[in-house]
Parts: sequence; structure tokens; C-alpha cells
Amino acid sequence: MSGVVIVGGGPAAHRLAERLIRYGYGGEVTVIGAEPRLPYHRALLGSVLDGTLGADRLALPALPARVRVLTGVRVSGIDRAARSVRTGDGRALRYDTLVLATGARTRVPAVPGLTDRDGRLAEGVRAVRTAADCRPLSEGPAVVLGGGLRGVESALALRRAGHEVVLVHPAGHPMDRHLDAAGGAVLAGRLAERGVVPHLGRRAAEYTPGKVVLDDGQVLAAGNVLLCTGTAPDTRLARTAGLPVGTGVLVDSRLRTADPRVHAVGDCAEHAGAPGATVLGAWEQADTLARVLTGEDTAHRAGRHPLRPRVPGQDLVVLPPGRTPERGDETVLLRDAARGRYARLVLRDGRIRHGVVIGPARAVAAVSLLYSRDTPVPADLLALLTGADGTYAGAGELPDDTVVCHCNHVTRKTLTDAWHGGARDTAALAGATRATTGCGSCAPVVRELCAALGGRDARAEGGTR
Repeated sequence: MSGVVIVGGGPAAHRLAERLIRYGYGGEVTVIGAEPRLPYHRALLGSVLDGTLGADRLALPALPARVRVLTGVRVSGIDRAARSVRTGDGRALRYDTLVLATGARTRVPAVPGLTDRDGRLAEGVRAVRTAADCRPLSEGPAVVLGGGLRGVESALALRRAGHEVVLVHPAGHPMDRHLDAAGGAVLAGRLAERGVVPHLGRRAAEYTPGKVVLDDGQVLAAGNVLLCTGTAPDTRLARTAGLPVGTGVLVDSRLRTADPRVHAVGDCAEHAGAPGATVLGAWEQADTLARVLTGEDTAHRAGRHPLRPRVPGQDLVVLPPGRTPERGDETVLLRDAARGRYARLVLRDGRIRHGVVIGPARAVAAVSLLYSRDTPVPADLLALLTGADGTYAGAGELPDDTVVCHCNHVTRKTLTDAWHGGARDTAALAGATRATTGCGSCAPVVRELCAALGGRDARAEGGTR
């Protein structure tokens, strides 16, 4: 056996295998995953934590029959000279092209008691990286260590499942990598409203089963501890194979490592100085690499992808910076604490460079679209940020390629097509497209789309009478 061998069983590996077949790759394709299950949508793990979805509902679409998928198999090493990978069960699988899609590992803080002498997580401690991590929790309060994006999502998911939740975060406000103090205060207020007890500016100092001791001496009851303490690209295979590694596995514009027969995509890869990728970014990389491996002369260019934290009841988008700040950049601020609205946009030449919007769904959708397309903002920024801009007044008026459900990457066109196919309410659209089945934050926009399409059909029928 040779052909393309993909090490990793996540969304990036799945997308690459599917795209290789779609673009006409004629050789063998093998996907090797360490988890004992087929590739699934990791972005929906929060919906397993809160009980909205069963783990079996996370499955990605079945791959073409030509793709061989090995589950529960770990790759222990790479022999670049022999062009083969060694597996933990003693096999040696040859490749013509090897793709590393090994993802990222949870950073485990150096807190006494979190791990045993062998480095394994202690009783009652788990990461939130796999479906197995999201199995039902034991009795007692849950302590979430880390208030970044994953920590916030996990804490809210556990509250929705009925758990008492404490969030411990070393910074003075949650999601401090993405939000300034004012925006963080709005989010902290939302967490408190939802029943999450925050301990901000605090770190865990010690863990023993049943309790967490903070650095100020407070003792927290902890039936469960969830580590949301950041991730690091999993570069171990690449490093031991002698491939250059920075923060991630270093790749060029064709996603190649220093060995032209070895590529890397997704969270483990570092392209153009940027390690890791969002799900959408990983899919883009997989698409580029599939084109390269099927003979197309192309190079990868990372897109602009808004981050949509899953905070039900609060529409929020983070727009990562695309370039370093320059003189002449303009900052636009909107603060409306009474309505829980906050926006901070950095503009350059009338276009959004980076920022954050917490507010109406239509404002979030409009700003996300302008950022993704890198198109100029309208003159009336207040109308834009409050959702009153007529261009974006209704979900039914958004362009076809607007992503409405970011959990499942469902566009307005997909929803509209499903509507015309007979899915005439939110539940039917969810069944047809999986929109709203993730975090649920897109439900208001989907409802608006239903109303807009229904009104349009009613008007059309009235005009024919």
C-alpha cells in the first residue's frame, strides 16, 4: 500500500481525504486516526457537554468508499528514507505522500496534583479535546480552569446541563486574548447572569480529588476539573522525524515541510508564521493541498475567518488581526452597557482590520461579512453596529454566501434552498441543514430568515391572485 497517507482523524484529515477524491486523485488514500471512532465535528463538543447532542450526532459525512479509514491506531514514528509510518500495533504503512494532521494537545499547567507521576491526568481531571472528554460528569461542582474561548464555551455548556460551575482565569476578564477590558466586562456579566461563578485574576495552586486550592488560599469544591488552559500544536511525530518545527510544523505555501513528500495541515501546521487554524482555516488548507496533490499549480492563502464563540443568548464575533497595526489606523468604539452591547473595530482605509462586536445578530452578521470579504464599511457605522443599516436589515437580504450557522458552516443559500425544498420552519431547517444544532446562537437569524422567506412567498401569492 502507498498513495497518500494522512495521520490524524479530525476535520482537517476528513476534508483532505474527501477533496482528494473529488478532485480526481487516482491513488490510494488512507486516514489513520488514534481515536476509536470515525472523524467527527469537534466544534460541536460543547453541545455534547450540555446534552444537546449525543456524541453519535457529531459524525462528519461518510468518506468515499475508496478511502481507507483506520480508527484506534496510533502512529509511533516516521521512516522518511523508507517512506513509511510505524503504528503502535507493529505495522509499517508505506506512502508516496504523507500528510500530518495531528492536531493540537491541551497545555497542562504545572499545578501539583493535576497529573500523576506518569504525566497522566489525575482522577476527576479531564481536558476538552475529544468526544470521550465530554462524557457525563460525576456529581459535584465543576471547576473550569481557563477563561479563554474554550473555557467560556465549556462553562456555559455545563451550566446548561445543570451543573454548578466555577470559572478560574488568571486574567482580569474572560477571553483576554480577544477582548479588551470593556468587552470582557460585558462577557463577564453574561457569564454571571447564566450562573457561572467567576474567579478572575486567580490561578489554581493545588489539586486533590474533590477540591482546588487557588493562589490566594481559597478552597473550591471540585467534583470535576476541566482543563481549558490552551493548546499547543502536536509536533512530536514531525520533530522525531527530523522535520523543522517552530511552534507548529513549518510548511510553505504548498503546505510542504522541508521534505517534499511530507505535508501538514490544520492545528499542527505553521504556515506563514501563523501556527494552528480554525476549522474553516483547516478546511481551506485541506482544499489547497488536495488541489496541489492532484496536479494544480496553486498556493495557499489564508482567508479571513471571524471567530464566533458559542455564547447562547449573546451574539458575539471576534475578528482576528490580519496585519500589524500601522499609523493612520482608525478605532471605532460603541459602548451600551444597558443593552449589553459593545463594539471595537480597527479600520484601515475604510476596511476592518480587526475587532469585536457584542450585540444584535444582524450587526454581528453584517460586520462578519464585511471583514471576511475585506470590503469597505458603510458611512453610517452606528447603524451598522446596532443592526439598523438597511443593507442588512433582514436575514433574508444577506448575500447567499453569508455563513449563518458557524458551527456547521451553513450558508444563507443552503438554508434558502432547504426552505424551497419544503423545510418551512426552524425545526425542519435544522433537520435538513444542521443549522442551530450546535451552540444555537444562530437560531434568531434562522427564525428571521423563515419569516422573511415566508413573507416573500405570501406577497408573491397575493400578487398572482
